[in-house]
Amino acid sequence: MLVKSIKGKLHAFFFNLPERQRLVYLAVAIGLASGLAAIALKLSISGIKWILTSWIQTKAENLWYLVLPGIGMLITMLYVKFFVKDDISHGITKILYAISRKDSKIKQHNIWSPLIASAFTIGFGGSVGAEAPIVHSGAAIGSNLARRLGLNYRQITLLLACGAAGSVAGIFKAPLAGIVFTIELLMFDLTLSSIVPLLISTVTSTFFTYFLIGNDVAFSNTTTPFVLGNFPYYIVLGLCCGFMSLYFIRTTMNLESKIGKISNPYKRLVLCALGLGLLIFLFPPLYGEGYTSLNAMLNNDVDSSIDTTLFSFLADKTWFVPVFFTFVMFLKVLSMSLTNVGGGVGGTFGPTLFMGGICGFIVARFINMSGITMLPESNFALVGMGGLMAGVMHAPLTGIFLIAEITGGYDLLMPLMITSAVSYIVINRFEPNSIYTKRLALQGDLITHDKDKTVLTLLKLDTLIEKDFMPIYPEDSLRNLVKVISHTHRNLFPVVNIYGELQGVLNLDDVREYMFDQDKYDNTFVKNAMHDSPHRVVITDTMETVMNKFEKSNEWNLPVVSSDNHYLGFISKSKLFSAYRTQLIEVSQT
Repeated sequence: MLVKSIKGKLHAFFFNLPERQRLVYLAVAIGLASGLAAIALKLSISGIKWILTSWIQTKAENLWYLVLPGIGMLITMLYVKFFVKDDISHGITKILYAISRKDSKIKQHNIWSPLIASAFTIGFGGSVGAEAPIVHSGAAIGSNLARRLGLNYRQITLLLACGAAGSVAGIFKAPLAGIVFTIELLMFDLTLSSIVPLLISTVTSTFFTYFLIGNDVAFSNTTTPFVLGNFPYYIVLGLCCGFMSLYFIRTTMNLESKIGKISNPYKRLVLCALGLGLLIFLFPPLYGEGYTSLNAMLNNDVDSSIDTTLFSFLADKTWFVPVFFTFVMFLKVLSMSLTNVGGGVGGTFGPTLFMGGICGFIVARFINMSGITMLPESNFALVGMGGLMAGVMHAPLTGIFLIAEITGGYDLLMPLMITSAVSYIVINRFEPNSIYTKRLALQGDLITHDKDKTVLTLLKLDTLIEKDFMPIYPEDSLRNLVKVISHTHRNLFPVVNIYGELQGVLNLDDVREYMFDQDKYDNTFVKNAMHDSPHRVVITDTMETVMNKFEKSNEWNLPVVSSDNHYLGFISKSKLFSAYRTQLIEVSQT
């Protein structure tokens, strides 16, 4: 009784607070939880790697690389299939889909299931990133807390964003990057009132992470000040990042599509595990996230990354290092896709940073080898990370602020802006959607920064269908039709056959001239007066398609049918506009 009384008082106290104050308290709680999730996953991956790599100490023992990633993928696949029983891949895409089609509601198991799955995948050497699973978990924390408290869609979406932003801040100890990431990738329309909870969540997560695991940064680095004379070379790097982003997106989509056609999951797992094991055996930097090799580049110690490879005998050749890492860069996409399609769980955030760092290093190394000038390779590696984020994720600001924060200063702000801008311009010429939004765009489920399209995406066709239109049959006589008319306030009637399939529509005006001539009641039939409805709405149509059909038909009501032409009801332009206005107000307040 005492516990219930205390809970009741706390509940009453909390909900008597002003809305903004409530959101601040919730943002603090979500920041703590998302920071803890980030720490838990990072430590889990490190722990599994430490246990496994303690066996791999010489080149001869690198044969473990052939089997360990496959074992991790198998464990992950079995865990997802028999325990989670849900698809938890492509975490950030799942978040975007939840915002656009599920009222920002994410299933509760996503708080922990992506963390466990990705820990096994990456810990055993799966060539993917841990960031997307952490963001998925953080977003699930915010979404489920908001739902448990009975908050509305606007507040659920905001707290979901707080969880995602807190996760990014916790991973990299970069609060500004967490906010910008959320604005660029998740929040389709943001107001100043939303900034405060996001800021509180990211700062809380960052401080909590510092408190528990110290002030070590994700990427240690050695940078030098920006030299204006290097300006043209950062433009060259931007062009390279833009085209590498194009390669990244299209290759990933094609590989996942083709390999995904293998229906037997165990056959697909074996194929992917063998391919991934062989790639990692030949190119060890592909093992796991690859951050060890990336840190070596950032500290001008790249030779240490090839000491244990099969090709180490070529290390003294000037051309070998850049050529070796060029292969690593291009093969990273293949190894990432094999991991994800084969049954592993991980994201593309980490591989984007990895490939960007290598891209920057390779550009600088080749230019240095040419003798034209001497470029700071660690600087170019860092800027390349931001450049590829701008292209692959369509998030130039996130790349700029993330790299600026993890380097502990803004010395590279100018080159980051140059390279990210060029990369973003290049990728937009060929790919209007990021790696995260491309799948949703193809399905018509994408929320965009265009408010009109956003509102239409959020509207759900099945909630707008009006079902009080009384159906009639083609063989019905005028007498039967008059009886139907007397029992309804509608002047529009769907004409269906005995199987419920829509044959056409009949308007009251079509029979008005006959209704007062009873001599025609028994020899005039619906099929003689009805007309076809060429602009039918299919239940799977997007709301943008529905709007286009209204515009082309110039009708106020359109019939809605299933994919096999079964009549479901009507949608009216007036109800659609009313729902649009309501949703527009809701979005504008987010």
